Amino acid sequence: MLIGADTGGTFSDLVDDGGNVTKVLSTPDAPDDAVRAGVAELTSARPALLAHGTTVATNAVLEGRLARTALITTRGLADVIEIGRQDRPSLYDQFADRPVPLVPRELRFEVAGRRAADGTELEPVDLDALPDLPDDVEAVAVCLLHADLDPSHEQAVARALRERGLDVVASHEVSPEFREYERTVTTVVDAGLRPRCRRYLQRLTDLADEVSVMTSAGGLLDAGTAADLPAALLLSGPAGGVRAAAAVALANGWPDAITFDMGGTSTDVCLVRGGEPAFATTRHVGGYPVRFPSLDIHTIGAGGGSIARIDAGGALVVGPASAGADPGPACYGRGGTAPTVTDANLVAGRIPADASFGRLELDADAAQAVLASAGVDADGILQVVDANMERALRAVSVERGVDPGGLALVAFGGAGALHACSLAEAMDIPVVIVPARAGVLSAVGLLMAPPQREVVRSRRDPGDLATLADDVGAVAATARSLHEGPGPVEVTTAIDCRYVGQSHELTVADLDAFHDEHELRNGFARPDAPVEVVAVRATLLRQPAVDLADLPVPEHRAAFEPVQGSRVIAEPDCTIWLAAGWQADAGAAGALVLRRAVS
Repeated sequence: MLIGADTGGTFSDLVDDGGNVTKVLSTPDAPDDAVRAGVAELTSARPALLAHGTTVATNAVLEGRLARTALITTRGLADVIEIGRQDRPSLYDQFADRPVPLVPRELRFEVAGRRAADGTELEPVDLDALPDLPDDVEAVAVCLLHADLDPSHEQAVARALRERGLDVVASHEVSPEFREYERTVTTVVDAGLRPRCRRYLQRLTDLADEVSVMTSAGGLLDAGTAADLPAALLLSGPAGGVRAAAAVALANGWPDAITFDMGGTSTDVCLVRGGEPAFATTRHVGGYPVRFPSLDIHTIGAGGGSIARIDAGGALVVGPASAGADPGPACYGRGGTAPTVTDANLVAGRIPADASFGRLELDADAAQAVLASAGVDADGILQVVDANMERALRAVSVERGVDPGGLALVAFGGAGALHACSLAEAMDIPVVIVPARAGVLSAVGLLMAPPQREVVRSRRDPGDLATLADDVGAVAATARSLHEGPGPVEVTTAIDCRYVGQSHELTVADLDAFHDEHELRNGFARPDAPVEVVAVRATLLRQPAVDLADLPVPEHRAAFEPVQGSRVIAEPDCTIWLAAGWQADAGAAGALVLRRAVS
């Protein structure tokens, strides 16, 4: 048996390769307890594979629970991690604060030795001057100037520290790219996450013969490698759903789409073009830039558990605070006292009063009571949360030069299909696709994800295009060398390009694609202007354990007949609100395809 297990803020979802599904309440203090309980519900035997999407790394950064980490850096650069960039979190907010530096000043240490901007040595590294570190330091991050071009100084420092018995992460091992601030932050995050993530993943190893973990880039790493690269797990949970949603959209004839995953705590959206999710080289988590390959997922604090309130100015606000799994929305009957989006959907009739979530019987009277006591109404809550999610959809489409009129909206998560029709109308999106097992699609995506590794290298001379093919070939060879075990592999390459003089890059397949992508993103292109390539990338992909076609279509979807809105379509793992003027038809791979009905 193969099992995919996705841990969310409210529910943990599990699915096996036979299509069997279970949904259990998350256990935030010990996330593995929910995974263990879900596996036990699916099987009494030991699974061959557990593919896991986890929020442990993300939560540790957001909650400031990193290990006590020391930073070793080049002389004169100890304060880079605090100085950061000149941009401000909120330009016109005089009270906005920058995130607290990840390493306090007393744990930042400098070492003599320096390299020039082209990687050549200006001063040898002085290993004899390496400081003694405080006894309470749990991890060490080493980030030396221009180590992305020549890591030999870093390697020497890391080796000396490891000989002392310290747990060390060097920047060239996790983020060998230029820009010292981002590379330093990424290295510190990885070092600070290692102790916690190692302990967590170790507790899962007895659940299956093989435990793999979803990375931010949408691929699987074995648990051992993931424990050494926890910065790669910061978007672990959402990435699985995006992978599966892109496959379902493609199977239904929509290679271009927006994935819309609304769960209990947050909403994640991602643009898909040509069947492939958008890619990002840097993500911000808790205000910190993490320079690691990832799917370009945009997340907001809007979910079924998002709390509604009247603010000091008398306006209705929904989220980002959430009722979470404990106590959850008032209608769960677990002590919740604040009105939430789920309560509003129940009162508005979008969720049947006799529905159950993870074996929780819903209490419509409790939902009505908390809305009344807070002075809010169900329709108002739904309009506000829809407006919040519409802005997220626009951020990944309109703001990137993509017309949503040519996209499908793939709705999943426990609450996605409750809001999809209204969002599609607001965005003028012509079709909504609700995949089979939509409520647990992120877990399905974990089974469908390929084992994957990424390699990136900075280029010494970005303007030297004559050597570009050699650099691409070298990084592809490095990626291929990471392949272990039987089975075919695929290696894809990409490059980070910009016009000379620009300070930002676009990642494209090759130089020929750069100008078109620049015009799409920025509204103009300069085909005659010189281009430089600052980094080359390669991705190694192996065959996924499960293909979309391998999963059986659920019986209730196989027997589905066309229906007209407005009505509720209640399913075992999610509820669909088919708005007035919409029609639902059976689609490929067990999906429901929702379109505006022809009058």
